[in-house]
Amino acid sequence: MVRKKRTELPSAGESSQSQQEASGGGSGRGQPQPAERNAPPQQQHGGGGHQGGRGWAPRGGRGGYSGGRGRGMPPQQQYGGPPEYQGLGRGGPPQHGGRGGYGSGGRGIPSSGGPSRPPPSELHQATQVPYQQPRVIPPQPTPSEVSSSTRPPESSQLSHQFEKMDIHDGAGPSQESQPVQPSSKSMRFPLRPGKGSTGTSCIVKANHFFAELPDKDLHQYDVTITPEVTSRGVNRAVMEQLVKLYRETHLGKRLPAYDGRKSLYTAGPLPFLTKEFRIPLIDEDDGSGGQRREREFKVVIKLAARADLHHLGLFLQGRQADAPQEALQVLDIVLRELPTTRYCPVGRSFYSPHLGRRQSLGEGLESWRGFYQSIRPTQMGLSLNIDMSSTAFIEPLPVIEFVTQLLNRDVTSRPLSDSDRVKIKKALRGVKVEVTHRGNMRRKYRISGLTSQATRELTFPVDERGTMKSVVEYFYETYGFVIQHSQWPCLQVGNQQRPNYLPMEVCKIVEGQRYSKRLNERQITALLKVTCQRPQERERDIMRTVHHNAYHDDPYAKEFGIKISENLASVEARILPAPWLKYHDTGREKDCLPQVGQWNMMNKKMVNGGVVNNWICINFSRNVQDSVARGFCHELAQMCHISGMAFNPEPVLPPLTGRPDQVERVLKTRYHDAMTKLQPQRKELDLLIVILPDNNGSLYGDLKRICETDLGLVSQCCLTKHVFKMNKQYLANVSLKINVKVGGRNTVLVDALSRRIPLVSDRPTIIFGADVTHPHPGEDSSPSIAAVVASQDWPEITKYAGLVCAQAHRQELIQDLYKTWQDPVRGTVTGGMIKELLISFRRATGQKPQRIIFYRDGVSEGQFYQVLLYELDAIRKACASLEPNYQPPVTFVVVQKRHHTRLFANNHRDPHSVDRSGNILPGTVVDSKICHPTEFDFYLCSHAGIQGTSRPAHYHVLWDENDFTADGLQSLTNNLCYTYARCTRSVSIVPPAYYAHLAAFRARFYMEPESSDPGSISSGAAAGRGGMGGAGPRSTRAPGANAAVRPLPALKENVKRVMFYC
Repeated sequence: MVRKKRTELPSAGESSQSQQEASGGGSGRGQPQPAERNAPPQQQHGGGGHQGGRGWAPRGGRGGYSGGRGRGMPPQQQYGGPPEYQGLGRGGPPQHGGRGGYGSGGRGIPSSGGPSRPPPSELHQATQVPYQQPRVIPPQPTPSEVSSSTRPPESSQLSHQFEKMDIHDGAGPSQESQPVQPSSKSMRFPLRPGKGSTGTSCIVKANHFFAELPDKDLHQYDVTITPEVTSRGVNRAVMEQLVKLYRETHLGKRLPAYDGRKSLYTAGPLPFLTKEFRIPLIDEDDGSGGQRREREFKVVIKLAARADLHHLGLFLQGRQADAPQEALQVLDIVLRELPTTRYCPVGRSFYSPHLGRRQSLGEGLESWRGFYQSIRPTQMGLSLNIDMSSTAFIEPLPVIEFVTQLLNRDVTSRPLSDSDRVKIKKALRGVKVEVTHRGNMRRKYRISGLTSQATRELTFPVDERGTMKSVVEYFYETYGFVIQHSQWPCLQVGNQQRPNYLPMEVCKIVEGQRYSKRLNERQITALLKVTCQRPQERERDIMRTVHHNAYHDDPYAKEFGIKISENLASVEARILPAPWLKYHDTGREKDCLPQVGQWNMMNKKMVNGGVVNNWICINFSRNVQDSVARGFCHELAQMCHISGMAFNPEPVLPPLTGRPDQVERVLKTRYHDAMTKLQPQRKELDLLIVILPDNNGSLYGDLKRICETDLGLVSQCCLTKHVFKMNKQYLANVSLKINVKVGGRNTVLVDALSRRIPLVSDRPTIIFGADVTHPHPGEDSSPSIAAVVASQDWPEITKYAGLVCAQAHRQELIQDLYKTWQDPVRGTVTGGMIKELLISFRRATGQKPQRIIFYRDGVSEGQFYQVLLYELDAIRKACASLEPNYQPPVTFVVVQKRHHTRLFANNHRDPHSVDRSGNILPGTVVDSKICHPTEFDFYLCSHAGIQGTSRPAHYHVLWDENDFTADGLQSLTNNLCYTYARCTRSVSIVPPAYYAHLAAFRARFYMEPESSDPGSISSGAAAGRGGMGGAGPRSTRAPGANAAVRPLPALKENVKRVMFYC
């Protein structure tokens, strides 16, 4: 066999994603370069309204209300440069170059040492007075600004809030102590408007551990290792050797922390500014007993900057606005040094087979337990957030056994099919194996593919003359090894130019390789079972982890003077009251006060029952006889009637049984038959009921695509197992879904009807929810899908219309919020999701929204700025395109579920402080201690736990022109969680965000079948459900990036108007 030169040491945990994530929080780093947008500059809003605004006043010309809170729109932003509001202040100096480095998660870690550039302009809200920035240069008015002062006084004053810009000189006092660029921020997030006081006070514990801010002089050094290697493991080995050899001498006894790439940090200066070292590195023992290879590396260490902890202290005290990310990153790296040597690092988590029992997940995978660790700035100071997690690793099996598990059959009985080979190749590509046929010599290789021929057919040249030898012969002659499975392909290792062939039976998978591809349903279920822990168990495991990590003995923590508390943070919390819910006056119970986050429909009727006069049923399940289908439909119709709907007990046509492989033909034929009967009477088909097999593959998705984008029909699917059981609770839940799909309302907040909701009831308010779902890791081309929903009723705010669109792969900014294009007849036309939803609100309510509340799901902290700048701008433009000076005030709130903060009851045995699952009570809100030092954020656990430990939602306000109080926004958010249409429970995230997630998930089914993939992970899912998923960094490039994304088929108009996604 051709011997291959080894070029790298195996590193611990070589997932490329983990390496990217480990370098500093969140995804989406790298410098986003927004592409050009090809949109013409926004027209000035004096006269000449926008052509796109037709239909804005559909009810007999109820024209614009000029007395509204007008706000002049900034000129259209050209997305050629960074996503700033260029030219917003009309006259500040032009932008100099790009926006600083997007170091750790995009909040602008300055790349140290470079020339200092002036920071981008600051975009202030009127509420932010306290921050005095050095050397403010007032913007010079330009002719366009002067002319814009002809707007009404109120409007220009309010627009000033949006347009005021502070341009600083880059050399303010803060720059003197550290040679780093100023932060790349361009706008301030709102300050906390005080703490909330509503609700019953209590104490909860959080998995945050107080970290004392060290009093050390941190230095950052640039490290250059040559020859350059991509493996962090090799880099670390080189630096470990350097420290071992020179710590006592050349390094002045300092113990540095190293990030595995280009940066080294020390607590105090090294005794040189720059120094070169030559470090010998010997390959690990492969058991051959032969000479081990030694390589020499040249390492240059050069002073780059002093990381300033003084500013971190000011930030934690609320005396500085920007989080000094580089200082936080240093502390994070220091605390990661020791666990990185002990465990397998993946992103911000560490895993080991010794941190808990391994569990088989099937198909050659197993779960490893581990913990997540991250240092965070909070109101109590620095805090170390620690949580338990599990993820999938490849079992260290002989390759033959792995393949047997993967294919789930005895693989010796019949030859491999083409699909088997594809599955094996997909699973094994990139996996590291060690050979077992050479006694103690365990050389390691990485698999690059499978051979197309069987092992017995493979030959290779053994000398320069080109003498060929078969692999089977070679193994027998060289090692005395008889290949048993000669009909199987060989593994190809090494590069494609000089491939090496290894028979599968001589290879064993190396331990400690994380599986980063997509898990199947069974594996997900098995992993969730492992990760699902009751609150008491989880708290106990977190405490064990902290003691086991023994931060007080960690040599790196000691060196840098970081002290970590061993106690969970005790935090003041409040339990917000549940809202009263209104039901129909004809029911025995006209209203209802939920108890511990739940209630039921007994003795209640829906507040607005929908009408289903004409419906049909199609049965795709072979096991369900016609009589059973008829009986089920009768019971379901009965339940809808009892619940308050007007539901015709008889279908238009009797139930039809169809074949799943002919779903399109069956649906269209039956729809046509029903319409033939209804059209002469000028009637429409209101609903399709579908009975599906329990395992129905792509049938569900195909059916939804055809109904919603082709026939314009809402449908309700029911699985066979439920059809046979015919459980009353199930039928009641299904009737809730049917009612909202046909335009009804299940319940309404009593406070909404009596106009008692602050900042919602006093004037027409529209509430948006938005989300982007990304394809699974490993799928490198399918698009991301954005969904936006918006309330269509006021004052009730319970009905939400939804829109969806496909956009570039892993693009987080929603591209279609606002768009312009050229029409040959009408010229420049404006449109987009926001505009369409504003118009439909106007049609539905007869009023224009005078306030916008925008809940945005799934944005990681590193993307707050880009998402806010881009999407707030789109909202502004959409409003202005409807009418000049139409700028309703906006509140923009990010909703995060994928964080690692958990809240525990102070006393698990107190029945008054926990629900039945042992979790904290629904309505628990925390806005102190573990929250942001100065900004407006809070944790809200709005739902009752079912199993496992509840995860509170984290709400962070990025823009607030409505001046919400803490109580106002917390209560509104909590109360909305009781209006979710699909169940009689309060839900864990605010319903508009939940609906947007459902709509985006639904739209995956609309994609062309070859690219469609029903399983997708929501944005922000770096550790998808419970630690698997491992999504790579997401792009925040501005539009134009989505070249050639095939658009989704359009939703039919009548489907858009109802909650089809429920």
